[in-house]
Amino acid sequence: MARRAAPEVNAGSMADIAFLLLIFFLVTTTIEVDSGIVSKLPPEVDEKTPPPPVKKKNIFQVLVNKDNQLLVEEELMELKDLTDAAVAFIDNGGGEGKSGCAYCEGERSPDSSDNPKKAIVSLVNDRQATYNYYITVTNELVRAYTILRNRAATQRYGETYESMYARYKDTQEQIRRHLSI
Repeated sequence: MARRAAPEVNAGSMADIAFLLLIFFLVTTTIEVDSGIVSKLPPEVDEKTPPPPVKKKNIFQVLVNKDNQLLVEEELMELKDLTDAAVAFIDNGGGEGKSGCAYCEGERSPDSSDNPKKAIVSLVNDRQATYNYYITVTNELVRAYTILRNRAATQRYGETYESMYARYKDTQEQIRRHLSI
């Protein structure tokens, strides 16, 4: 009995089909752009070191609930008003003596922050709040610091903070961002 030769499969067309499928999926697949916040995390703190004392009046509390509503300093607030409220709090300059602020343009209320260096913005989000709203709220708070840095840089150097960022780091130190998330 003669053995029959096994039929060969033409593999040339399979490579063509695989290549066409690859091109098809590359063209039709949508790539979502991730949004996020670029920030430098603080260094790890020794657990034995107690946190520094902070006056309650130096904390600007921003809460976001599951319905994406803002509660700022225990009052409901619209998102459009958040930047102005944060600027007013940070730039208050209500401290006396060494804790005061000579360059602040705020109301100098004794109930608000002593100095931009001591002002802390605390942002607390409900787990069910949307990520996009969290990003938007954080951007508004960062915008408040940018406004103050631009103002300080314009007064000191005659140009905006954004245009001279790399040259003068001391303006960034003057209005350091203290954002607790």
